[in-house]
Amino acid sequence: MRKKTYYATQIKRAAHLLFFKSHRKPGVKGWELKKKLGASYPRIIALLNSNLDKLDLQVKTIFEEGVPATKPTQEQLDRARFYVTLRGSITSKESKMMGWRIDDIAGLTVTIATVIAKKGRARREEVERLLRDKLPNWRVSSNIDRYIRAGYIDEDEKGNLYLDWRTRAEIEEKTLLDLLMTK
Repeated sequence: MRKKTYYATQIKRAAHLLFFKSHRKPGVKGWELKKKLGASYPRIIALLNSNLDKLDLQVKTIFEEGVPATKPTQEQLDRARFYVTLRGSITSKESKMMGWRIDDIAGLTVTIATVIAKKGRARREEVERLLRDKLPNWRVSSNIDRYIRAGYIDEDEKGNLYLDWRTRAEIEEKTLLDLLMTK
């Protein structure tokens, strides 16, 4: 009975850490979970994840260096970001709750698809040129900056755009490409 109470308390603490933003980026690093929940935090996150399944939510683990080929080490988990997302795909109703206009979401889709098509890196000028065909000129640069602030893409010092942590957490690249290719 004590063990059940312990895990219920730890699951609540994990949910509080994951749902309430305490940093610029949403989610929590593994080392923070370890500090607050103890060394067994991966088990607690797995239990929380099974409870979130009923709400059509899931805890995603985003690794800094991409998804490991084998079972992640404790060190990789400690450096990873844990983030709550919707399970499955987003409907038009959920996309409206995001607070973005439909053309902003379309611009994000074009940006992500371009970066993927260019093998993970695309010149900002090239993406801006593509977006100018569909969006007003004055919105293109500010939209790309918005995507960067939101964590979907990032830009290096050479002006190359690449996918950032939030894209890896929320978007299934293969599904996105399949949807784009069938339309």
